[in-house]
Amino acid sequence: MSKEILQLEPKALWKNFYSLTQIPRPSKKEDQIREFIFNFGKNLGLETIQDEVGNVIIRKPATAGMENRKGVILQGHLDMVPQKNSDKVHDFEKDPIETIVDGEWVRANGTTLGSDNGMGVAAAMAVLEATNMQHGPVEALFTSDEETGMTGATGLKPGVLKGDILLNMDSEDEGELYIGCAGGTNSNNTFSYEELPLSGNYTGYKLNITGLKGGHSGVDIHLGRGNANKIMNRVLYHGFKKHGLLVASIEGGSLRNAIPREAFAHVAIPTANVNAFLEFLTALTKEIKHELSAVEPTLKIEAVAAETPKTIIDPTVLVKFMNAIYACPNGVMRMSNEMIGLVETSNNLAIVKAEKGTIKIMNLLRSSVDSAKDELEQMICSVFDLAGAVSVFDGSYPGWKPNPDSPILKTMQDVYNRKYGSIPKITAIHAGLECGILGGAYPNWDMISFGPTIRFPHSPDEKVNIATVQKFYDFLVETLKNIPVK
Repeated sequence: MSKEILQLEPKALWKNFYSLTQIPRPSKKEDQIREFIFNFGKNLGLETIQDEVGNVIIRKPATAGMENRKGVILQGHLDMVPQKNSDKVHDFEKDPIETIVDGEWVRANGTTLGSDNGMGVAAAMAVLEATNMQHGPVEALFTSDEETGMTGATGLKPGVLKGDILLNMDSEDEGELYIGCAGGTNSNNTFSYEELPLSGNYTGYKLNITGLKGGHSGVDIHLGRGNANKIMNRVLYHGFKKHGLLVASIEGGSLRNAIPREAFAHVAIPTANVNAFLEFLTALTKEIKHELSAVEPTLKIEAVAAETPKTIIDPTVLVKFMNAIYACPNGVMRMSNEMIGLVETSNNLAIVKAEKGTIKIMNLLRSSVDSAKDELEQMICSVFDLAGAVSVFDGSYPGWKPNPDSPILKTMQDVYNRKYGSIPKITAIHAGLECGILGGAYPNWDMISFGPTIRFPHSPDEKVNIATVQKFYDFLVETLKNIPVK
């Protein structure tokens, strides 16, 4: 189980990653990991500071003979996405992550692994404590709250860091160098409703959508996976229209940046229509599973007998809500014209929660083109405005515009080619790296993002490829050795 990873190479990195798995660090609950990293730097005798937004910065002087090299910032984020399977008992604020070596991969036991971005953090820690490595001046920047707000990157003050080159270690395909990323915006849409007493002869049921893969709402959005909120709405809409189904509460998805894997609703069905509804649900389930058979083989749609609810959502509001969810765009909106195979613009209909007089719908919009992001924002706003909801957009962050003439890009291409005999792929990512924000505060920085191969981040299927961790770290070490002079 967990300690098996201590035998993997490179031991310097895996030792630190193991330490990270033992410290709870879900987004916005980072006090323990922040204290750990701060003490890590202090115990090494290195200059260590924490800023007002929770970033930790550790400085390591150049090794002998490397003092004239450009300064490098090694950057990763402290937090991780807390997702688990519904049958897994795990408290992300208290429990360590249980890791499993599974053939060529390391994964967790029913939870997210935290390789996003624990790999980057562990690599920076290994560099900081290394005594046999050649490098110029190094600053390690460990940012806070990347996954739910990019708070650390946004709050980083200009002038604090001294380096010229940013190596962001938050990408997920070894052998690829990222030179751009998408920007994003949060959409918050709210319906208010009256809780009406349920009268008449009704039977209560819990509707459960489970077994979906979920995944990263940027990296995996093009895979066509099922969205639990969309599927639940389809069940509710047709159940309402055909069989008189009424809704007491709904809860689907839990994080903006994760494709929703599960959704649950407490409903009331006219007792006379129960058999017809259950037959309808069986047929609809078969239909949806057929549609998604190639990507969602373990999807489950269940109706479980439950207590009959005492109150329901006002049906006039329920209809408006269901129509809005049906109309709300979800998934890939447009592919990039500049980079083949890259998503340009997408939306993740991430969270739906209805209880106590309020229905909240939360989306995460992404695009590498600002005007396209604005248009998608207007589209979503129009849908919910027409339905009578209140829409608020916040948390906007910029994309990172590619610079194909980047000097550090040329250096890293040459280093990779000499070491591995091939040219790394140059690309961009449809996800929100912190580079776009950090580049606003430090426009002089020359930036690259890279990392080991990670699959299915932001889901309990998250795993990191063992062999690529070694290549990633060796590449980092060799890159630091070859940083250009000032």
